[in-house]
Amino acid sequence: MERVIVVGGGLAGVRAVEALRAREYTGALTLVCAEEVLPYDRPPLSKAVLTGDSDDTTVDAAWDALDCDVRFGVTATGLRADERVLETTAGDLTYDGLVIATGADPIRLPGPGPQHVIRTMKDALELRPLLVSGARVVVVGAGWIGAEVATSAAKLGCRVTVLEAAETPVAVALGTELGALTVPWYAEAGVELRCGVKVASIEDGGVALVGGEFLDADAVVVGVGVRPALGWLGDALELDPRVGGIVVDGSLRTSRPEIVAVGDCAAWWSGRYERRMRVEHWDVALNAPEVAVAALLGDAEAVYDEAPYFWSEQFGRMVQFAGHQAGAEKMIFRGDPSERKWAVCWVLGDRLEAILTVDKPRDLVQARRIIGQGTPIDVTKLADPAVAIRNAVLTVS
Repeated sequence: MERVIVVGGGLAGVRAVEALRAREYTGALTLVCAEEVLPYDRPPLSKAVLTGDSDDTTVDAAWDALDCDVRFGVTATGLRADERVLETTAGDLTYDGLVIATGADPIRLPGPGPQHVIRTMKDALELRPLLVSGARVVVVGAGWIGAEVATSAAKLGCRVTVLEAAETPVAVALGTELGALTVPWYAEAGVELRCGVKVASIEDGGVALVGGEFLDADAVVVGVGVRPALGWLGDALELDPRVGGIVVDGSLRTSRPEIVAVGDCAAWWSGRYERRMRVEHWDVALNAPEVAVAALLGDAEAVYDEAPYFWSEQFGRMVQFAGHQAGAEKMIFRGDPSERKWAVCWVLGDRLEAILTVDKPRDLVQARRIIGQGTPIDVTKLADPAVAIRNAVLTVS
């Protein structure tokens, strides 16, 4: 293999570049980067960047040593897989190996009015000047990103209203029972939360709701999800119709051995959960590229099958989640959700499937290890917040 192209200039892209060199790939290496800047971390965009505490989240990488040709401001426009040609806005590029890490694009709502999303550094820097004390800010979507933007805007003194179509915040991710437990956080921060509200369109000066109501706004931020950025592929590779993303196996290989996909745009097969997964979180972008590159370079044993993990900083709380709760038999609370610190576990038999923690990092760390290892646990001990989760592990005689 003499020519490898990594298409996608996010965290997954730069980690793929690093993994290639770490595995002693010495051929030509090109990173196709749609933005005009080096890859950077996205999680701080809705937090430190919006509040003005940071202007630079560039990923620390030894670019000189990596000997990588970074094509700034270039996007993929097509793929002729049989010819091993990547079509781009700067012309065709040939390859022997291709890593697809093009991420996802935010969903936008209908209407002619200005709407902001938080996906790129440019997005955050364009919104930041509007978040001044007294500004009327409407955030559409009470998911993770919506809550984080609302937190930042409220911190800056804005008058914030959050609109959510579901019955509660984070209902899709966690269900309405747990979503309802986050409702008081909004009021505590001085943020107006309106659930069960549907947006008709974004207009000049505000948001038009289904039913005719109009909300005035100096800034409208839309956080209603993302879609894999794969329109450029056409029918060159198989896409998963259920979760979206490029169909890849447990090694992140596509149907073509010279092409792998990783990050938000990849739908990988999980033996752990016996289903195809597409996980839009930083942890996957950080760790999965090592496996994808190993597979690309011929390692038949390389497999990515980690339990998902993510975190969100909102309303002065650190919220963390590990695992996958689909199929769990019951939820078990550790602590009182009306208090500041608590956790909830999802259990299947004597197995811990997932955990959500609020300001309980030790619970998260211990549970994540148990989930990863599949170690059986004593459910009674797990339900006792006075017992460390690691001490709920069953001893095998």
